[in-house]
Amino acid sequence: MPSEIEPISVYGPIPSESVPWETWGKGTRFGSRFKHLTLAAVGENYHVGMQIEELSPGMQSSPAHYHVLEEEQVLILEGQVTLRLGDETHEMKTGDYVCFPAGQKAGHCFVNNSRAICRFLIIGEKNPNEVCVYTDSSKVMVRSLGRGTNIFDKAAAKDYWDGEKTG
Repeated sequence: MPSEIEPISVYGPIPSESVPWETWGKGTRFGSRFKHLTLAAVGENYHVGMQIEELSPGMQSSPAHYHVLEEEQVLILEGQVTLRLGDETHEMKTGDYVCFPAGQKAGHCFVNNSRAICRFLIIGEKNPNEVCVYTDSSKVMVRSLGRGTNIFDKAAAKDYWDGEKTG
């Protein structure tokens, strides 16, 4: 018997104005509000996601990090923001674009040092097997095969043979 191929769902366009703003952050340093367009349009099951994010003055978008398996791309829609990329900073303004390729070992984040909101479009992959390195805090996030996300302290790293009975 031939196996049946499950049809791929067809999704129509959505107005971004209808997607509600959500907030994310911690304390007085980290935080933004965002509209997760892909989640609203197709639900949880997607490979590439897109969201509109707003970063208020004085706020940082996220802890500095880089992705081992996922790529991110950002287009500044309105305002200005400082990009931290490794040991460098770059001033970005409306119309500027940056790509963070998977495996680029330079932590990145945005800091809004201006007096106005910065709005940007961020596009990124959603890999079920991702490793993310947090460069300021020496942590590693591991997401694997739908088993959730775990964050580890890099200082607790072990040698390959630690804990093994080698004799």
